[in-house]
Amino acid sequence: MAAVLPNTTQGTPMAGLARALVQAGRLSVGQADALQKKATQDKAAFIDTLLDSGIIDSGTLASFCAETFGYPLLDLSSFAPEAFPAAAIDAKLMQAQRVIALAKRGNKMSVALSDPTNTQALDQIKFQSEASVEPVIVAHDALLKLLAGIAKSAEDSLNELAGEDGEIEFAEEEAQAAPPPDPANDVEDAPIVRFLNKILMDAMQLGASDIHFEPYEKYYRIRMRVDGVLRDHANPPIGIRDKLVSRIKVLAKLDISEKRVPQDGRMRLVMGPTKTVDFRVSTLPTLFGEKTVMRILDATQAQMGIDALGYDPEQKALLLDAISRPYGMVLVTGPTGSGKTVSLYTCLNVLNKPGINISTAEDPAEINLPGVNQVNVNDKAGLTFPVALKSFLRQDPDIIMVGEIRDLETADIAIKAAQTGHMVFSTLHTNDAPSTLTRLMNMGVAPFNIASSVILITAQRLARRLCSCKQPLDTSREVLLAAGYRESDLEGDWKPYGPVGCDRCLGSGYKGRVGIYQLMPITPAIEALILAHGNSMQIAAQAEKDGVNSLRRSGLMKVKQGLTSLEEVLGCTNE
Repeated sequence: MAAVLPNTTQGTPMAGLARALVQAGRLSVGQADALQKKATQDKAAFIDTLLDSGIIDSGTLASFCAETFGYPLLDLSSFAPEAFPAAAIDAKLMQAQRVIALAKRGNKMSVALSDPTNTQALDQIKFQSEASVEPVIVAHDALLKLLAGIAKSAEDSLNELAGEDGEIEFAEEEAQAAPPPDPANDVEDAPIVRFLNKILMDAMQLGASDIHFEPYEKYYRIRMRVDGVLRDHANPPIGIRDKLVSRIKVLAKLDISEKRVPQDGRMRLVMGPTKTVDFRVSTLPTLFGEKTVMRILDATQAQMGIDALGYDPEQKALLLDAISRPYGMVLVTGPTGSGKTVSLYTCLNVLNKPGINISTAEDPAEINLPGVNQVNVNDKAGLTFPVALKSFLRQDPDIIMVGEIRDLETADIAIKAAQTGHMVFSTLHTNDAPSTLTRLMNMGVAPFNIASSVILITAQRLARRLCSCKQPLDTSREVLLAAGYRESDLEGDWKPYGPVGCDRCLGSGYKGRVGIYQLMPITPAIEALILAHGNSMQIAAQAEKDGVNSLRRSGLMKVKQGLTSLEEVLGCTNE
């Protein structure tokens, strides 16, 4: 009758690997007891103490484990660190539990480990990856060597990307949000800090509007939106994705432990004694980690002045006349990223004087404007656009700015404010100025309220501005006429310019952006159409009779002036 092996050695629970070796006759109970005591004293794993003792070598132990537990055996000695999808397992978990992901297909993952009794590691991997784990036995020394190579490779790559000098300063409130340095805290890793600092500085130097941190199954990508176009900027090691997101979350005052739901926050970068740049941070859970987007909010954009926005002289006069009136509503419309907020802030800067009370309700306030009372709406707390507007009317305002008219209640309150002696600015998402009026009617706003309150609608797009390396193109008359030019526009010997590419524009041929605008004042004829429930086509036809240029025609004039290319205008306007 076989002897029953003890589950403990002198009161201490016997390690799974020790028990298997004793049961197979490879260790005596006394040896197992002595090794386990030493491992406990040294705060080491049993397998490390066992191999250090010389009782069994790494290769023999791997063969024993594969045969005893029925798992495949793999020789790791010929594999390089980059051969495996290391990012399939969290880098910190991989190094702590000493495991490597060999392959992942569907919901099955092959995992290399040297101690098959380490069920804690297998459970953690299964929980984190939501995959079925298939263990593969490897020699312990080869596993440690490969893990060290993976860690060194990731650190070397990151150090190379981050460079030596990555010190920048964050505003005091953000700096205080960071926890005290902790060796176990990933967000304090020096390479991660330097790398993020370098990315932020690169974004500022390139004039980027957004930074995208995007995790995928086998790689990690960082892109920047420059002049409205996303460009690849860096491909750091995928193993840093969680550390990088955690660092950003700390600076933006977000919950670093919450990875299942989207989060929004802000952070501020100090560029000098008199200049700071705000970043709006948004995280989104995706299949392979959290995608993070940082929008750069440069307050200097709102202080450029109307001349820098690209209005034609007639359009500028119309706009200044409208915003200088004592009451009424001015609406700015266009898709996301068309510069509506900058246009509104520029108007507010023109009007921001000591004798004027200005209040804004935004979601969120993107740029800080001294002298303007800015309110962030908070739907969860009950501070909605309608609630903020009602409060504004009790605050003795002269000018009110509503970030966006989204519903009938907001529209009604804004229109009533415009009818009772206040100047109201707001935005809508429509394709052009005429469709803005029909959108308000479709929302349920009474036509007579629209006609009596709205005084000007401006639709806009942003086109890339040609760099100084531009060159004239030989474009046929037929192509220009098909684009929308009139015969009278083609008089003279002008030619449209096209992009070339140089060091200044990084080879793209474009540097900066220029606004394309359609400014439509509400004339008596358009008022009559509104009251008659006219559609957007009828309003557009009347606006053309009134001398209002369409977005396409305004863009074509920018091409004729040599500011942008015909290709850009055709790409961002419809006709």
